Amino acid sequence: MMLSMPDVKHFDEAAALAAVEQLFWRRGSAATGIQDVVAATGLSRSSLYNAFGGKDALYAAAARRYLEHRSRPMFDQLAADGRGLAAVRTFFDKLLRLRLSGEYAGWGCMMANANTESPPDAVRAVLSEHHAVLRDSFVAALTVAQSNDELRSGVEVAGAAEMLTLLAYAINLRSRAGATRAQLKAAVVAALAALAA
Repeated sequence: MMLSMPDVKHFDEAAALAAVEQLFWRRGSAATGIQDVVAATGLSRSSLYNAFGGKDALYAAAARRYLEHRSRPMFDQLAADGRGLAAVRTFFDKLLRLRLSGEYAGWGCMMANANTESPPDAVRAVLSEHHAVLRDSFVAALTVAQSNDELRSGVEVAGAAEMLTLLAYAINLRSRAGATRAQLKAAVVAALAALAA
């Protein structure tokens, strides 16, 4: 007698996770139920749970994907730029473009958005990593600026990098709330003017 194997549904986990990432990014965790995830992916609850675990694990996986695919390439580019303050200006110009135009305009940053909620521990770990990588990228750019005598006397690189990191988060949040490019750009110009020699 032949034993039949249970019906196993195969699907593209990477594509499903990309859809989930966009769902959590646009709506946040609190406003996203598992039924929303089912609708966005076309997968059953059991398939989702078997592949990713519960909602918190799915949210953490989506946050990790966002960090690796969207944030880290931008941060790495900033860290490797080698132009000092010009690299920082370029970073903020690109951030403003991403937040205010194109397909994801008005969505803000998934990581900044997650900071406004009460994320599970696994997501908090991703948020901490995101913050650290961005801050360290600013440290790299500001260290170059300092060695080129672009920074005013007394500027402390680590503190300035933390300030710019917080400015990036603020831009992400305010762009989601409808702030204009002129408003956000004015903050960037003021912050860099405070640092420049």
